[in-house]
Amino acid sequence: MSGQLLQDARVVRPAPRPDADHALVCLAFCGGGTGPYRNWLDLVEESTELALVCYPGREGRFAEPFATTWDELAEDAAESVLGAADGRPYTLFGHSMGGWMAYDVAARLEARGAHAPARLIVSSCNAADRGVTERDRFPRIEDADGRLLEWMREIGLLPEYVLADADLSEMAVELMRADIVVRDSYRPTPGASVGMPVQVLYGEDDAVIEPAVAEQWARCVRGELRVDRLPGGHFYHQRLWESLPEHFAPRGPREEKS
Repeated sequence: MSGQLLQDARVVRPAPRPDADHALVCLAFCGGGTGPYRNWLDLVEESTELALVCYPGREGRFAEPFATTWDELAEDAAESVLGAADGRPYTLFGHSMGGWMAYDVAARLEARGAHAPARLIVSSCNAADRGVTERDRFPRIEDADGRLLEWMREIGLLPEYVLADADLSEMAVELMRADIVVRDSYRPTPGASVGMPVQVLYGEDDAVIEPAVAEQWARCVRGELRVDRLPGGHFYHQRLWESLPEHFAPRGPREEKS
C-alpha cells in the first residue's frame, strides 16, 4: 500500500524499511499531521526508517476523539513513539508544540526506564520548563476562524482545495482549536530534564523564540546540548523546511546499532 503500510494507524511509515537499524520519529506541530514530514524521506539515510506519529482525530485516526489535555496526548504519543521505534535506536523530532511533546515524551520514557530516544531534536520552541507563556500562545484560541485559516495557509498547512471547501475548512479549524486547547494545558514537571543529546533548532526571525533560548534549554538537558540558529521565522523558509533534516546533527555512537 504505497506510502501507508501501517501496523497501527498511530504510525505512518512513508516507505517501510524493516531492516533499518535506526528510526527518525517525528511528532506533529499544533494543527498539523504527518503530511509536512513525508517529503523528508529522500533526505534520510537508507539505514534509517522515517516513522511519523499520527495524533488522534486526524488521518487514519479520524474516527477517534481528539485528546483534550496535554497529559492525555503525551501518553498516547509515548506509546506511539515506542511502536514507531520498534526496539531500534531512534531520533525523536518535534516542531513547535511538537518540540515540547517530543521533550515530554523523552522525559517520560527515560524516567520509566523505557526505550528512550538516543537523540532528541526540538525545533522552533522555547525551553520546555517555562510552560506556556503569552509568547508561546501562537496561534491563540481566541483567534477568529478566518485568522486561523489564514495562518494555516501562510505556513503551507492547507492546500487550496481545503480552503475552497467550507466543510474541509471547518474541519481544519476544529483540529487546530483542539490542538491549541491541548497546548495551553501543558504544565512542565518541576525539575525535569533529559539525559540524551539534545539539538535545538530555531529561526533567527522567529518572534516566538526567547533571546536566551540556549541558556534556557540548558536547564532542561543534563547531557550534550547543541543549539543552531537558522534563517527564517517559525517555519524557517519553505526550501529550508523541506530540507531541514540536512541540519540535524550527525548521529553519535550511542545511536548506532549495538
